[in-house]
Amino acid sequence: MTAHRTGHIAITGRPNVGKSTLLNRLVGMKISIVSRRPQTTRHRILGIVSRPDAQLIFVDTPGFQTQHGGALNRLMNRAVLRSLETVDAIVPVVEGVRLTPQDRHVIELLPVTVPVLLAINKIDRLRDRKLLLPFIDEARRLFPFREIVPLSAQTGVGVAELVEALKPLLPAGPPLYEPDAVTDRSERFLAAELLREKLFHALGEELPYDTTVVIDRFEEEGRLRRINASIIVDKNSQKAIVIGAGGEKLKSIATHARRDMERLFGGRVHLEVWVRVKRGWSEDARTLRALGYE
Repeated sequence: MTAHRTGHIAITGRPNVGKSTLLNRLVGMKISIVSRRPQTTRHRILGIVSRPDAQLIFVDTPGFQTQHGGALNRLMNRAVLRSLETVDAIVPVVEGVRLTPQDRHVIELLPVTVPVLLAINKIDRLRDRKLLLPFIDEARRLFPFREIVPLSAQTGVGVAELVEALKPLLPAGPPLYEPDAVTDRSERFLAAELLREKLFHALGEELPYDTTVVIDRFEEEGRLRRINASIIVDKNSQKAIVIGAGGEKLKSIATHARRDMERLFGGRVHLEVWVRVKRGWSEDARTLRALGYE
């Protein structure tokens, strides 16, 4: 009988290649927020995939940032490098069929002491799949990948093959989480992330980078959750952007976030949202620690 395998797998790559979409596809529900805006993911998030013969614990890391400085980005880059040092396997994600300078930089950081399996994402957008062959050859010249798996996180094509290819790379061991667990994060954390996602969707490039969400209150009454949240911005002018004319923008953001929370939590949600100004929060070490940035 084949021994059960359990291990941690880091999903890494430059911003906006589909790492969070891949994690959500792997676990079968949204636990990591998604947007077209680079650097959406700010925290280390575990996604747990349980099979009869293996438990794969995926670590969704922030996109490695090379273009912007600041305390927040330094902390996120540090989280990426720390994840690469403590896992059993690594899945760098690239977008088929092009390797950007940022992709090459991420590949240069990969340790040779950990098994690495390359995921080529967004193959559903390729007009000609024959282009994958020279792209795979190019990738193999850069790094000794154990395997290279073309896939589409959006449609699910190739994702099952990724899971099967990863299983043999993990050490033998019992499951670390219950079979129905999908993440180690609390509902409080997921509520903040869903609200932040709606900010990205509603405001796009208008959204100041120095914006975050804090859950001030999270209470459960049976299947009802009462949640008070604050959107933190750096300037009064940014507060006006988030609120919108007559408060309509903020109302729309809160409504869409509440609906997603109700789907995820399986019950009613009473959500109240305010916008607060806290100047320099993304450069203040104490504030960053309070918000969960390590």
